[in-house]
Amino acid sequence: MSVKPIRLFGDPILRTPAEPVVDFDKELRHLVADLTDTMLDAPGAGLAAPQIGVGLRVFVYYVDGTVGHLINPSLDLGEDIDEQPEGCLSLPDLSFPTPRAYRAVATGWDQHGEPVTIEGTELLARAVQHETDHLDGILFIDRLDREQRKLAMKAIREAEWAGGPVPVVKASPHATLGLGL
Repeated sequence: MSVKPIRLFGDPILRTPAEPVVDFDKELRHLVADLTDTMLDAPGAGLAAPQIGVGLRVFVYYVDGTVGHLINPSLDLGEDIDEQPEGCLSLPDLSFPTPRAYRAVATGWDQHGEPVTIEGTELLARAVQHETDHLDGILFIDRLDREQRKLAMKAIREAEWAGGPVPVVKASPHATLGLGL
């Protein structure tokens, strides 16, 4: 479909819980296509609908050469915690060690209303957790410990994109093949 502008930190939609999808229609398929095009153009490892200004519980991901999507996700997280550098397309050029469950099982629906289960570890687990957080109005910096969060907020205040015009997001400092979440 088309590449959409990515909303940046400070945009209220990023802090607003998204609404469940109820209509699995042509508009939803267009949204999934727009999210996918935007994520791949960025490039990113994931992108949630609120990041392009749409308040619906939809995200896409690109991990290990596989593109996928999930609608109305729910998560079942493993107990082991993995702390790795994490970035976000809505906070360009920032990366901080973020604790996440090493293993995650996400269940939901595809764009046609069929049930889907995504089970993964490492980057896939991190991506589905990160994107589901977006759908709940949570940013990865909310998962940081106090000291790391202070550093993140300082970096945000000093970032060229903060308070200025929306930049074209082209890269993430993510330690995952350069793909942002």
